Amino acid sequence: MEEERIVVPTHINEDSQNEYNLRPKRMNEYIGQSKVKEKLKIFIKASKIRKEALDHVLLYGPPGLGKTSLANIIAREMGGDLKITSGPAIEKAGDLAAILTSLNDYDVLFIDEIHRLNRAVEEILYPAMEDFALDIIIGKGPQAKSIRLDLRKFTLIGATTRIGLLTSPLRDRFGILSPMDFYAVQELEEIILRSSKILNVEIDEESAIEIAKRSRGTPRIANRLLKRVRDYSDVKNNGIITLKTARDALKILDIDEGGLDTIDNKILNAIIDNFNGGPVGIETLSYFIAEELDTIQDVYEPYLLQQGYIIRTPRGRIASDKTYSHLNKKRNKPLTDIIKQIDIFEKDEGIDDEIK
Repeated sequence: MEEERIVVPTHINEDSQNEYNLRPKRMNEYIGQSKVKEKLKIFIKASKIRKEALDHVLLYGPPGLGKTSLANIIAREMGGDLKITSGPAIEKAGDLAAILTSLNDYDVLFIDEIHRLNRAVEEILYPAMEDFALDIIIGKGPQAKSIRLDLRKFTLIGATTRIGLLTSPLRDRFGILSPMDFYAVQELEEIILRSSKILNVEIDEESAIEIAKRSRGTPRIANRLLKRVRDYSDVKNNGIITLKTARDALKILDIDEGGLDTIDNKILNAIIDNFNGGPVGIETLSYFIAEELDTIQDVYEPYLLQQGYIIRTPRGRIASDKTYSHLNKKRNKPLTDIIKQIDIFEKDEGIDDEIK
């Protein structure tokens, strides 16, 4: 189901086409994430003045916000090479050891989904990050020996969508923690206009804003929508994207004015129609709409929460007034009453726990 969605923020096969060309190469080309950029510019400059490797960086936030692009830029700014891997891809300690020993001074090792690292593999990282050293055990039993290999001064960049799943020892070894936020419409408009020049697409500001509004605050989705709207315009309007062709193309793609598609609306409708607006537990919702629990939490829910369509409470998810308005439905009970009822329930439950 996830692969069929055009507004999914994770990487899909079609993104590989032209994606490298659309990536910014330098920090001044990177649009958005101003706080992250400001910090990194200072830290990179300071590291170069001292002729040291940049401290290890942890980038966290929803997928599709430019973590890999930022890692590319950091490597380029530091004058090193970038090596990319992911947590699930490093199965054994030996796999990580091979990667670490191949790094040169100022190289950047980018580990995507770092929260999914095997615990045995993770422990190899500790001395590598702290002391630029690798501890290797040779032999077995009483004959086993521990050998320490020195590593080059590299920078580890970890990326994760779920920082809460990182172990404390690993998280504490990152010197720079940078949260990645959803993009504003104006920032996405700039990205779309920049990408359109690279793709030789004729588009005006009005059309770029229309696409940006429906891009769910995510550059990857913005570029994907731009390419789909371009396809429609090539057939229907001689390759020129106007406001009308943009809207017509997005209508065919089933993406509404809020950037929500059929699955998003299925989730919202389920909360209202089948659970009277909530609260409903995430596991129950997952079972009801036939989607994986992790997929709902990592892919669908962040944007719905950020935009205020759903409210997360201790008793489950609630549809907000914005959702009722979006779906043209009427709420049976005021939202304030529902939240008050949840608060009373939680308080009573706490009293019961104390009595027990």
